Amino acid sequence: MGLVLLKNCNLIDEEGNISSGEDLLIRDGVIAARGAGLEAGGAEVMDCAGLFVSPGLTVLHAHSPMHILRGIAEDVNVDDWFNKEIWPYESKILPEDIYWGAKLCCAEMLDHGVTAFADHYFQGEQIARAAKETGIRADIAGTVFAFDGDPGPEMRPVEALMEQYRDDPMVNIRFGPHSPYICSPEVLRTLVEAAREKGGGIHLHVSETRRQVAESREKHGKTPFQVVAEAGGFTVPCIVAHGLWIEEGDLPLLGKDTFIAVCPKTYMKLGAERGPIWDQWRKVDLCIGTDGAASSNSVDPLEQARLFALLGKLADQAEDYPLREVWQVMMRGHQALGFGSGRMVPGAAADLCFWDLNTPQTAPLYDPLAAILYSADSRNIRHVMVAGQFRKRDGALAFDTAPILENASRCARDITIRGKGVSKLRF
Repeated sequence: MGLVLLKNCNLIDEEGNISSGEDLLIRDGVIAARGAGLEAGGAEVMDCAGLFVSPGLTVLHAHSPMHILRGIAEDVNVDDWFNKEIWPYESKILPEDIYWGAKLCCAEMLDHGVTAFADHYFQGEQIARAAKETGIRADIAGTVFAFDGDPGPEMRPVEALMEQYRDDPMVNIRFGPHSPYICSPEVLRTLVEAAREKGGGIHLHVSETRRQVAESREKHGKTPFQVVAEAGGFTVPCIVAHGLWIEEGDLPLLGKDTFIAVCPKTYMKLGAERGPIWDQWRKVDLCIGTDGAASSNSVDPLEQARLFALLGKLADQAEDYPLREVWQVMMRGHQALGFGSGRMVPGAAADLCFWDLNTPQTAPLYDPLAAILYSADSRNIRHVMVAGQFRKRDGALAFDTAPILENASRCARDITIRGKGVSKLRF
């Protein structure tokens, strides 16, 4: 993978601490040394004077193939968005739609400084292929619905992918039960035990709406979090998508490896209410997700973190949601994904984001965290490094996006021609 020496860096670590005049030596995809005045014979030397270097960003909940449906369902309420638009279109989706949608998403995420993401979708082999080809790290949860009560047929392809990528440092596979409102408690238990047996985890949607919580109480006498807990879901590594309506009584159920991905742009776009996750955000391991581009229209975790903080300030107090704590929420996804990234120390994966804050949209610079969280966008991200390799450099992605755009447009045309089908799903 070679040797890269980054000179004269301003470093921002995962806690929001900032230091100046430091060098980073990158060897074989990891940070080999950090300090001042480093030298390394044969290294590619990059002068980072004026740049701020931080761990890359993460997306802890995405539906990357849904880039192929971006803009297809607008100005509808959440029930109609699922039941009348997205799920009927998805019932006719093809493997090539999934591949090109995921590849388009990977390109956009890298442009936004994302170095690793957690996906939840079916046909995970297409997502893994897209991620490998673009050079981004991916944690892929193969979706399991188990409509007839038998998850076996949907589990087997996920298990095959687990074997295929077991030793791959760029791809991790886990089980993706859709939710406790679609998967029965028995199915959830089966998937949890399979995850435990294979040393993996799960990723599922929990307590997305107030109505889901009420219906779960009516059906099971328990909240969705309680249903997942009784199935053992929080005893294995678990990514919870949304958790928007988590309750105080749900908090003790969460395990040490339970992380919640909040996606506020989706909640705003679909007219969802402001759930109690804002009241509980310091009591859980909160991370940033983007959902899919069919709901959020973009996959920019910086935008999502900004909206989370601003919505919180609007409803609570202006002094709440301080910069360092919101930055830490953005960085916490690295802990959940387990790729060894997210820290600025020797031995950590060299997954880095290089910020140029001397631009019209961020200058003058008083506080780098404020500039990033409230002013910056992808134009401020000059370079992105994943496993020691530049995937974006000098403001441009390291691969040709023209074929991606051309094929995504072709797939979108075909989707509109095929039209909607009949979905087994009901939100």
